Amino acid sequence: MHVEDLLRLESLDLTLLWGGPPLLAREISGVTATDLEDPGRFLQRGEIVLSGLVWWSAADEEGTADRFVAALRDAGAAALLAGEETHGTVPEVLVDACRRHGIALFSVPVHTSFRAITDTVYLRQWGDLSRRPAATPYALPENVRGELSRLLADGAAPDTLLARAVDRLGTPPCYVFSATGRTIARTPGAPALSAAEAAGRLKAALRVDPDASPYGQWFLHLPGTVEVPPRMLHEIAEVFAQYRQGVLRREAAACGAATELLGLLGLDTPGSGSRSGPGSGSGSGSGSRSAAVAAALRACGLPEHGPYTVVEVSLGAAGGDAAEALGEVLRHLAGHRSVMGSLAGGRAAAVIATDSGSPEDVVPALKELWPTLHACDETVLPYGGISTTAVTPTELNGALVQARYALTAAERAGRANLTAIDDLTTLDALLAGVPTDVRTAFGIHALGPLADATNPSHRMLLETLDTFLAHNGSWARTAEALHLHVNTVHYRIQRVELLTGRDLARLDHKLDLKAALLCR
Repeated sequence: MHVEDLLRLESLDLTLLWGGPPLLAREISGVTATDLEDPGRFLQRGEIVLSGLVWWSAADEEGTADRFVAALRDAGAAALLAGEETHGTVPEVLVDACRRHGIALFSVPVHTSFRAITDTVYLRQWGDLSRRPAATPYALPENVRGELSRLLADGAAPDTLLARAVDRLGTPPCYVFSATGRTIARTPGAPALSAAEAAGRLKAALRVDPDASPYGQWFLHLPGTVEVPPRMLHEIAEVFAQYRQGVLRREAAACGAATELLGLLGLDTPGSGSRSGPGSGSGSGSGSRSAAVAAALRACGLPEHGPYTVVEVSLGAAGGDAAEALGEVLRHLAGHRSVMGSLAGGRAAAVIATDSGSPEDVVPALKELWPTLHACDETVLPYGGISTTAVTPTELNGALVQARYALTAAERAGRANLTAIDDLTTLDALLAGVPTDVRTAFGIHALGPLADATNPSHRMLLETLDTFLAHNGSWARTAEALHLHVNTVHYRIQRVELLTGRDLARLDHKLDLKAALLCR
């Protein structure tokens, strides 16, 4: 297959931005998708390069695009296919760089996936191979491909698939990793690696599915000096792309049952973190709810008796697949069963049951794993909230409320953060979980006229109040901090008391105003 053949494929809808006949006549040896700023060491000669241009921003200097394209030229890349989704168009500076370095450049519209391009190229190449009279070392033999297809259909373990796929190479050490360094498969001669060790090798690994999300991506890694034809690597990766799709289908079925369970738990979600929930109280309604929750737990494969932990996750304003992100970290938890479902607003939640070990292990394990989610996609901030342990199913509703409250506190922190309900040990942390509209309403009513921060006099009084409370009501230290006379501080605090109707000699009134300041 040649570069110019890509333009003839109407299904891909590619647009040639630059490239003359000699460049379009180049033969394509394979496909690599990358968003590294310097991808040269991961490319093979003759490959077309797919890039979403995440590595580039409008603020970058011209040299950024120039270095990227120069790396493609030095590696012998056949062409660059640049996605339009990230920036809305292919930057002109990239077109200029391709013109200087002699790399054909195509734009990929939003409706064309990188997976479609990869499949098209390799299906075309496999068709070319089948017409050749002799076997070629640059593809898996037909009998191996047939066996791998049968193993996939029979539900073989990933270790078995990987070992058979590389058997022709003498079964060298080989791995399939997840985006967070979880080992999905390894050959018998490959030593076990920790998640941190595996994550350090991802940059030198081949993506299994170019269209997978940053959290659902898998990587094929062959360490050492084994020479493997690039086409063979891509064919092995395609086997695991198919295996991954099967895993996703099975998980989607389980996700439906989990979403039903979470819906039951949220039917009477109280406004506070109380432990009222399914099965609490009296009456036939309560009893039927308990029975429904028990049935939902069984359908999810979870025990009908605790302990349980509830986790809720969002990916902030940037959005994304919160369920896929949460599912990836949950797969690291040994000794725990869990089910996960999607919620409104792009959030996801999971119920975790402990089969062995201790439920207290869940929180530290998740906190240790959380930075790996941010490393998968540094443009997105993953937020999470964790409940305390729910001992019985009747406490699951309250646990879901706790997880949601802790998630709100994590989101208000403004950074990739996983907050446990046990972390809310200060007034500031507690108030962080209160919904924004409630915080705003409380601040307005507690501060009275002072809530109007557009008034310079009010801003001055608020600053004095904040400093006064921060110095435990000390007139002298407040005056020193603000460089004021003590009498001026007395006058201002009297004005605060008059406008708010509070007596700052009383502890409860001090707490009210402190909370109001924190809610601004």
